[in-house]
Amino acid sequence: MKSTLLELSLGLRSGSTSPSQAVVEALRRVEEMEPAVRAWVTLDIDGALQQAWELERSQSSRTALWGVPVAIKDLIDVRGLPTACGSPLRGKEPAVADAECVRLLRKSGAIIMGKTVTTEFGYFKPGPTRNPVNLSHTPGGSSSGSAAAVAAGMVPLALGTQTAGSLTRPASYCGVAGFVSAKGQFSTAGVTGLSQSLDSIGLITQTVDDLRFTMEALGGLGATSESSKPQTGPVKILFWNGSELGNLSKEMHDALKITGSILFERKKEFIVSNWSDHKMLQVLAHQHHVIMASEASQERADEMNHLDDLSAPLVELLLYGSTLSELEYKAALARIAAYKDTVLALFNRFDVVLGPAALGAAPAGLEATGSPVLSRPWQALGLPVLTIPGLRGAHGMPLGLQLIGAPGRERRLFDLGVRIEELLRAGGVGH
Repeated sequence: MKSTLLELSLGLRSGSTSPSQAVVEALRRVEEMEPAVRAWVTLDIDGALQQAWELERSQSSRTALWGVPVAIKDLIDVRGLPTACGSPLRGKEPAVADAECVRLLRKSGAIIMGKTVTTEFGYFKPGPTRNPVNLSHTPGGSSSGSAAAVAAGMVPLALGTQTAGSLTRPASYCGVAGFVSAKGQFSTAGVTGLSQSLDSIGLITQTVDDLRFTMEALGGLGATSESSKPQTGPVKILFWNGSELGNLSKEMHDALKITGSILFERKKEFIVSNWSDHKMLQVLAHQHHVIMASEASQERADEMNHLDDLSAPLVELLLYGSTLSELEYKAALARIAAYKDTVLALFNRFDVVLGPAALGAAPAGLEATGSPVLSRPWQALGLPVLTIPGLRGAHGMPLGLQLIGAPGRERRLFDLGVRIEELLRAGGVGH
């Protein structure tokens, strides 16, 4: 399925292709790519074809996602399919109901193809998935299967989740577009998470334009008093290099220089200001880990009775969380809340923050999934984040950017993301 979501949707709505043809083409691509990429846990062939035939027989209107094949991360319940969470402790029984986000996709006419690989309970232990761009490199985690399935052209749309950098990083590593919704924008009911304060639903497609199209279809870009205001004058961008949180690779430094020069040249369109707040971002990253550990030890209380069946990193997280007091946990929440007011005030003067989505390209090897550190502050604040593809390093590996905005202004965030992606590709630094 090499066509974009927009192209496929146009064909489905015009009648030049049918839902069953879209499913068959997706299955053909899975047959071709899956032996090498290993993105899937469960492929529901019969169920997908049945959904397609039902759509073709029905008289329902052909909505934007009508007949579009979709992959679902295996932390998210799909009725009739097990939710294994990347762990031998789960997946014995099929889910009895769809997660709310899956129900929303079905309502829009999307076809659920099956479940994609996740790391163990959304933490660090990798699954078998390989990066389609280079099979000897990690696809990232924990939405690894979803990102790889889209990057390999098996489906045009996949559902993921993020608690730290679980979607932003795989999207960056695999060279696809990703969106992490603002906290609370989409319900996490039916999702096995690690942290109720941090877990968010996300989407992965080939391009930012496809993401915008999907969000429009799901009602995620509804006009608000802020997002409906017309943009007047240049877009004001805070340009962030991420250096206070980790050591960026030379390739990522170079990618940021290229991006900065492209934007700086268009002074009538963009006003770019270099920005950093070392203390705030470092505190947010640390408090994010405190909250995740504390809440994970509660969310995964049953699994703590089976520590021998868990990976060492997850055991370490859960045991650390169990040592944190209620006072420490509430203090972390309070610090994040205070900084959120500071950051939202920034968005009254600037439109977005633009910076690296990861420290560099996907590392070689499959034993680790890379660092989520550049996502931790924004996830702690519950902000909407786009991953913009288009940049590549010297060896052809993708280098994603992340665009961070304010909740309620997603339409502006997507419009700007589409424009930046266009400029990166036109500037000769894309595929």
